[in-house]
Amino acid sequence: MSGQGCAVDREARASIERALADAVERLSGADAATESLARFEPPRRRALLFTREAQMVPLGRVWRLGVFLLGADGALYATGHTTRAVDPRHPGYQSVSAEERRGFRAAAFRGPFERGETVNFDVEEIPLDPDGLRTATGPLVLRGVQALVRWRAGAGEDGLVPLENYLSERIGLLSP
Repeated sequence: MSGQGCAVDREARASIERALADAVERLSGADAATESLARFEPPRRRALLFTREAQMVPLGRVWRLGVFLLGADGALYATGHTTRAVDPRHPGYQSVSAEERRGFRAAAFRGPFERGETVNFDVEEIPLDPDGLRTATGPLVLRGVQALVRWRAGAGEDGLVPLENYLSERIGLLSP
């Protein structure tokens, strides 16, 4: 890559990192509500026919910013699945998807989460690599040196908004 291309990439990445650092600072200063981030581990057969139940392993705290989850360290994630740490009650056997959701609630309920707390899982960290963001189809894309947000899945180029504007609006909704 040419020197000019490298400089453009450095500028683009620095701009994204500044926007995320500013968001973290504003959210921390406003004492905005966070949610749990976890990894779902499905049931696993262990020795002597015993099975370890599904569990949610805590990974930290994040702020929910629409299509993103933002960690205090500036890590940016595309939202995945969400459940609550509530008593799953008795199986209803209504549908496969309802029972699957019940299993996620049960795993969160057994975990070290506050009762009723929102738990985010199956999320993907968004790499801030400019080359990857130029061809990305997810919520964060790069056009030239400008970071843009696809705030609705399937939105075309006309559905993109500047990252700074998107973060500012979402932070305003979270700040008391």
